[in-house]
Amino acid sequence: MTVEQSSPEDGTPSAASASRGFRLGLTVALVLVLVGSLAWTGYLVATRTSGATGNLAERVGTVLTGDNVVAAERERVMDVASQFMLRVNSYGPDDLAEDGTMPEYRESVAELITPAFRADFDTQVGTAEQTVVQAQLGREAEVYGTGVSTMDADSATALVAGAFTNTYPGNGRQADERVESEPASFRVRVTLVKVAGEWLVDDFAPVTGAGVSLEDPAASGAPGDDPAVPPTDEAPEEQQ
Repeated sequence: MTVEQSSPEDGTPSAASASRGFRLGLTVALVLVLVGSLAWTGYLVATRTSGATGNLAERVGTVLTGDNVVAAERERVMDVASQFMLRVNSYGPDDLAEDGTMPEYRESVAELITPAFRADFDTQVGTAEQTVVQAQLGREAEVYGTGVSTMDADSATALVAGAFTNTYPGNGRQADERVESEPASFRVRVTLVKVAGEWLVDDFAPVTGAGVSLEDPAASGAPGDDPAVPPTDEAPEEQQ
């Protein structure tokens, strides 16, 4: 018996042609699977990278926020310490009331100090008021620099450097003529505590130099002499 073989011309596909078609279809399918797999992998990588970047940004942001908070607290401490030294050493005849006290001066200083320190301040401020009444003393202060030496959540220590100048009535023809003393430098350690969210001065003491106090600056001599160092529980540190 003779077996008839088909030819390409009779329209019937050969085995080789069918095999090539199968391989081509399989290749296309594999390519589609590979493309899909790459796309899914890219999505996962992008998602995880974005998430990791976001978490890192959040962590960095938290650190930066903490640093900013600390920096802001230090600025507040330095500002209060500086303002305290300016206020406590700025007064004169214009601040006197009819009763011989300086109520506005007392109040301006009291805004920056603790109640405990207010008691000590009130016992000393009378000396300054008497000096203003009797000698017409005037005093102005200038702060050169302020820094924080220690600080935690509710307490801090600041160092304030500056100078103050005293003025007295002159002996000239003009009634308002005043004599100005040489500036007296100071470097003071200011102790602060946080009360109800606000930094307040709780104490201060001279570190080097003549110091700053409410003592009568004329007690040690003529205008321009070094003012007396205030009595403190802690002796001033020796100048390095």
